Amino acid sequence: MIKLIVSDIDGTLLEDGGHELNPELFEVILKLRDRGVQFAAASGRQWASIDTLFDPIKERIFYLSDNGAYVGCAARNLYLNTIDRDLVMDIVRDIRAEGLTVMLSGPDVVYLDQHDPEFYDWLINGYKFRVKLVDDVTKVDDQFIKISAYRKTDIEAATVRLREKYSGKLKMAISGDMWMDCMATGVNKGQAVKLLQDSLGILPEETMAFGDQLNDIEMLQQAYYSFAIGNARPEVKAVARFEADTNVNDGVLKVLKLLL
Repeated sequence: MIKLIVSDIDGTLLEDGGHELNPELFEVILKLRDRGVQFAAASGRQWASIDTLFDPIKERIFYLSDNGAYVGCAARNLYLNTIDRDLVMDIVRDIRAEGLTVMLSGPDVVYLDQHDPEFYDWLINGYKFRVKLVDDVTKVDDQFIKISAYRKTDIEAATVRLREKYSGKLKMAISGDMWMDCMATGVNKGQAVKLLQDSLGILPEETMAFGDQLNDIEMLQQAYYSFAIGNARPEVKAVARFEADTNVNDGVLKVLKLLL
């Protein structure tokens, strides 16, 4: 019996950067909840973005945000994985040296110091992030749970040196074509799913998960019923046991409706 469903958002439920879910998904999740099935949204996004996306049912789901660095529900943090400040400052300087945009994620706010109106507007109105523009992110007095490097395209190739230098010091994940996310070592979506499973007394054999990108692989490995979306990367399809339709064809929703 399935007791927990976990789904990535960008590239899985939505196109990257999308901001409107199919309303039928909310109805299906609520029906599954009435049958005792928990639902968790697992994303590289900030919790506030998940909160907005799932607003009609936000009190009924779990959030595994910032690639698992933040575990919570309805704007309430249950578990937080922070990064050593000196390490954060080191990689911020190196991201800048590569000519990439850097974004620092605190528990509740993301910080930017590159005043690009188009990028800022996209984060606010596309991803629905809580963003604070500052003069210098290295001067911010806050805890940090994620460092992100952004490039409009081909972020994987642009971050080869960074990933080589910080391998073993940070958990680094490529998310789509635009983002590289860095968390504390050991932090990933799979670790967050395991934390939730252990807390709820749910086994991997009772878990279903959906994903499309490299940062979803550990999550899929934590669920017996692992689904790669039709548009997923080949590496993800190789790990998943099953394959669903594409994100634009509501692949996740189709599978969830079969459960009903």
